[in-house]
Amino acid sequence: MIEPKDLTVERKWKLVLWLAVITVVYNLAEGMISTWFGGHDEALTLFGFGIDSFVEVISGVGILAMVLRIRSHPESERSGFERTALRVTGGSFFLLAAGLSVTAIYNLTSGQKPTTTLPGLIIATVSILSMLALVWAKRKVGHDLKSAPILADANCTLTCVYMSLVLLAASAIYLLTGFGLVDSLGAIGLVYFSVKEGRESFEKARSLENCCTEGNAAD
Repeated sequence: MIEPKDLTVERKWKLVLWLAVITVVYNLAEGMISTWFGGHDEALTLFGFGIDSFVEVISGVGILAMVLRIRSHPESERSGFERTALRVTGGSFFLLAAGLSVTAIYNLTSGQKPTTTLPGLIIATVSILSMLALVWAKRKVGHDLKSAPILADANCTLTCVYMSLVLLAASAIYLLTGFGLVDSLGAIGLVYFSVKEGRESFEKARSLENCCTEGNAAD
């Protein structure tokens, strides 16, 4: 017979699972919409934002695997899949940062302007509201379950909010002023957060590998 306390914990882990699924599905949809409009309107910041969403999908799949593992075996070690997902995510963020940097510099020197940034304004607004709701929900359930990994995932989602703010600012400034170079400057803002996320992903992968190595040595 399941005790009431255990039932409450089980429900909270189900909520965590659904939050992870929502994060993956949302980022996948956001990535497809953002890259399409970004490419069509030649809006670099929006296109880069879309690519970032695809990278977040990779990270989200790793988080989903983590949630499934913790839910079934709370005391088990991180799987190799989770560490690999972190490394792939980190490498993808660095590649994104490199690609955005080269394109932003080219656009700055050539004076390339987007045809419109209205889609970016709409997507950024929706993303900010959605991501803030996810951050709140993840932090609440993370504190309830006293789970550091869930709280860390909430902080990653918060970084998505910062990226959305960069997209929102770049899109709004262009629409109000017609200052085309702000699109490239917004892309450079995404480069900063991409490098930060990439570095943190590799650091997490290294820390997990060290923990597993120490655990095996202790055995």
